Amino acid sequence: MLKIIISFLLLNTVLKKSIGIETEMIYTTKYDDIDIDEVINNERLLKNYVNCLLENGPCTPDGLELKRVMPEALNNACQKCSDKQKEKTEYMVRHLIDERPEYWKPLQEKYDPEGVYSKMYKKNSCIGEIKSFKYILYFMTFFG
Repeated sequence: MLKIIISFLLLNTVLKKSIGIETEMIYTTKYDDIDIDEVINNERLLKNYVNCLLENGPCTPDGLELKRVMPEALNNACQKCSDKQKEKTEYMVRHLIDERPEYWKPLQEKYDPEGVYSKMYKKNSCIGEIKSFKYILYFMTFFG
């Protein structure tokens, strides 16, 4: 019986690999609860993450994971990211572009040299501003 189970597991693995079924559907959620505001507001932590991503310093385990998945996540619009990862990524990118361009520029040169992600950010940012403006007009009309 054990031989049958082992054979089945091996066959299953071989078939998945041979027909290209992706076994890892999302990135690990192990680090999803990291407090992004703490990183943003702590110069030492933020600089350490940036240096890790730029290969200018050592990496923590979560920094290594981020560095490992970043190129793929950027290329596939974060398709394997959890909702929490998408939110935190957008939050961090917005902060770096708007508030810390000295960190964003070298990261962009390494991971987004064509500016694709930056353009996506600006497009989404404008859409967000338009939506906010519509809500303001609505409330002014409704309560005015």
